[in-house]
Amino acid sequence: MAPEGSASARDPSTEGGPPFSRVVLIFNPAAGKTPAMAAERMRLALRTRVPDLPVRLEPTAYAGHARILSRAALDQGRGTPLLISVSGDGGYSDVVNGVMENGGRAVCAVVGAGNANDHRRSTRTEPLVDAIERGQVRRIDLLRISVGEGGGQWTRWAHSYIGFGLTPRMAIGIERGVKGRFSELVSVARVLRTLAPIEIIRENGSYATLDSLLLANITGVAKYGKIASASEPDDGKFEVLVLPHAAKWRIALMALRAVTIGLDPQESVQRFSFMSSRTIPIQVDGEVLKLQAGQQVVVESIPLSLTTLG
Repeated sequence: MAPEGSASARDPSTEGGPPFSRVVLIFNPAAGKTPAMAAERMRLALRTRVPDLPVRLEPTAYAGHARILSRAALDQGRGTPLLISVSGDGGYSDVVNGVMENGGRAVCAVVGAGNANDHRRSTRTEPLVDAIERGQVRRIDLLRISVGEGGGQWTRWAHSYIGFGLTPRMAIGIERGVKGRFSELVSVARVLRTLAPIEIIRENGSYATLDSLLLANITGVAKYGKIASASEPDDGKFEVLVLPHAAKWRIALMALRAVTIGLDPQESVQRFSFMSSRTIPIQVDGEVLKLQAGQQVVVESIPLSLTTLG
């Protein structure tokens, strides 16, 4: 663990000071050289541009460790921390969930160093170092998914999207295959051939058989997909992309359109709920989980719940 550095950084409660008192760079050292090198580059850049701001490197040791490191960072040091996940969407999801589980008392950001980087690509407004130097933060919405009821209920926060059906299957196929645009599209084609539909039951009792259900707070998903959208990640709503069960060639055509010109504008809602008739995978940002048959699912937009920058 690298030392935090100078203790002379301005406290965010001081008039004219930044909205954060220190920076914690969280990265996975086992995910190849890219995250570690990107974290070190960010540390050096901040030392040059904002020399009075303490910066600490926090490598993760196992899956889910970033959530624990994020929660711990909230209780270490004075003031509000800026937690930067040097990762893809899954690593950033861990950081966001760790923060939200402890009251959301941090500024969060991401340096894209993973396979997809959907969130950074869709929400980027300026270079992250510039934003940190200016100290100008903004707030965006998060999606909150609650699964089950009573003591067995579990909750996750999503910074970008939640997918059922095609989306998690694509994520599993890409992860197992060879990386690279052409190879990954081949992996997706293989997934399409074996895709099984999902059946959901809405609150009004209606049934729907779907190949894909995607709830998105950003316009770029699954690395190459694009959603045409008039909404923004801070408008209190999310997009609902529903793909009814159809012939495989229709799914392939939709996937091709998604990676080229983009999909048509979608319905924007504040809340979406249903129940699955069978056990299916869920993709919450970059994390693939499992939804058991018969569990109630409620997805809500929580307006302006995440403080971020860059």
